[in-house]
Amino acid sequence: QVQLAESGGGLVQAGGSLRLSCTVSGGTFNAYPVWWYRQAPGKQREMVASITRYGDTNYADFVKGRFTISRDVAWKTVNLRMDSLKPGDTAVYYCHNGANWGQGTQVTVSS
Repeated sequence: QVQLAESGGGLVQAGGSLRLSCTVSGGTFNAYPVWWYRQAPGKQREMVASITRYGDTNYADFVKGRFTISRDVAWKTVNLRMDSLKPGDTAVYYCHNGANWGQGTQVTVSS
């Protein structure tokens, strides 16, 4: 069974950077696309970025130019590099492969 596990969240000041990782275990790593979502308190979960099995990427408008999604086949991770963070980026971040979700990692951006 495929399992996803996020890591790398934390507390950072506005303008700072964080790198989230989604480690995939079980299944074939490159067989499916992976999405990063986020959910802030009181808000719906929203898509942040995605990467296909071929490496094509897609970003929500509110993170374009600030976030970068990538795959590391050797380590079986999908990473989300987040730069120029804003307080509005504060949320729990989840990775998703179309069928499974990770447990999420908290990102808090202070002003």
